[in-house]
Amino acid sequence: MAPSEILFIIAVVTLFAVPSSLATEFVVGDDKEWSLDFDYQGWAAGKEFRVGDKLVFKYTSGVHNVFRVNGTEFQQCQAADNAVPLTTGNDVITLATPGRKWYICGVARHCTARNMKLNITVLSQVGSPSSAPTPTPSTSSSSEKGNAASKFYGWIAVMVSFVGVVLV
Repeated sequence: MAPSEILFIIAVVTLFAVPSSLATEFVVGDDKEWSLDFDYQGWAAGKEFRVGDKLVFKYTSGVHNVFRVNGTEFQQCQAADNAVPLTTGNDVITLATPGRKWYICGVARHCTARNMKLNITVLSQVGSPSSAPTPTPSTSSSSEKGNAASKFYGWIAVMVSFVGVVLV
């Protein structure tokens, strides 16, 4: 195989591997985690959630839980009767589709009286035709900083592969 063909294969593989490296893992509430009396809407403000990103709900198992709910259930702080809670204390939810997402704690009055609820909007994946860059001011949390390096190196790999294909 000629060197240019090898570089082309590397470029194609890199192009498909980069979107997964661009995913961000958000620990809900950062160091406060999934707990009582925390402003989750304030926490989510200024963050950009995209398809492929992960939400990690950390809490003491048996003390809290997480329900995925719809908008009405969110407003009422009441999950549907047939809803199944996440209960591990380290629940990871991959954001698979764009749109509004709602999460509540189903333990008695934790949602209604103690603010354990989260509402976010998930945008299309970075690089997809329907996604447009949106500049947002934010302070980076520890959960986001770890992915900044992988994003940077992922883009460097793409650029190096592209240059290699063009030059050879």
